[in-house]
Amino acid sequence: MKTRKVPLRTCVACQAKRPKRELVRIVRTPQGELVLDRRGKVSGRGAYVCNRKQCVAEAVKSRRLERALEVDLTEAMVDALYRDVEGAPDGDMA
Repeated sequence: MKTRKVPLRTCVACQAKRPKRELVRIVRTPQGELVLDRRGKVSGRGAYVCNRKQCVAEAVKSRRLERALEVDLTEAMVDALYRDVEGAPDGDMA
């Protein structure tokens, strides 16, 4: 029996390559809103971030998330992102 290939994605903050299921996908929808895509099915421009506060903070601080999503992040978007990532399952929030 063949083993299935595990899709890898790169965190925009720490540049670590990890299996897709270990990262959180953040999507800018065609309407311009940011959503956390836990299933990987939401249409729009996406970026992957490790499910850790440090990586989210680095992605916001370095503006890598803004460049990847091609959107200017507002204070409200950043606050909502922190709340969503903190509540995301399987996260290691050290």
